[in-house]
Formats: sequence, C-alpha cells, structure tokens
Amino acid sequence: MIPLRPPAERPGSAATVTPTAPAPVPRPAPREPLWRDLVGDVLRRERQAQERTLKDVADSARISMPYLSEVERGRKEASSEVLAAAAHALGLSLGDLLARAQGELIRLSSRPSARHSARSRTVTSSYDGLCLAA
Repeated sequence: MIPLRPPAERPGSAATVTPTAPAPVPRPAPREPLWRDLVGDVLRRERQAQERTLKDVADSARISMPYLSEVERGRKEASSEVLAAAAHALGLSLGDLLARAQGELIRLSSRPSARHSARSRTVTSSYDGLCLAA
C-alpha cells in the first residue's frame, strides 16, 4: 500500500500542521505582440471600417475566405503575396498595411523602464523604419 499523504498530514496523527499563506504567484512578463496578430488586426479593422464582408474582400483578393479569416485572427503567417492581395482588395498598398502594423507594434510595445541600465537608455538610433526578412 502506498500512502497518499505524508504521515504528518494523516487525520488523527499526533503531528499538527500549521496552515500558511499561499506563496505569491509571480506575474509573467508581458509578451510582445506577434507580427501576424498585428497585421491581422489591421486587416480586420480596415475591412470593418469599410463595412465589407469577409467574403467580399476574400473574393476581391482571390484568397479563400477561411484562409483570410485565419489571417485576420492571427492564426496564419501569410506570405507577402497574400498580404499584398488582401491590402490591395482593401484599397491599401502593402506598405500602408505594414506601416499601420508597425504603428500598432510601437504603441503596444513597452518602452525601456527604469530597471534597465543607464547605458541602454542612452543608446539611440536615427533609423525609424521597418525591416522585413524572409
């Protein structure tokens, strides 16, 4: 027979256990948003702002409706060709789509906080662009 509790915790045993407060659960660090989520959000917001259906945009972009839905929900990593087709169907260029997604990334990303060293805060860059690699 294998005991289910250690001997000190068995009912009726002589040892008493004092209850303790549960240890605080550390909060996980906020994760950076994924690119596919940002692009999907931009596509969906633009489509809804134009009051167009998913089917209408998918047909115009020559993309299957289920696939466009997956892209909008951030479930699929769409190729640049698919993103360009979806953007053009909405009257945007690929650059417009990516610039809007970049704006969202900047808005949602946390800035360096006081816990970073002074040296890391003094490093600046004059580059304010977007780089994608395949």
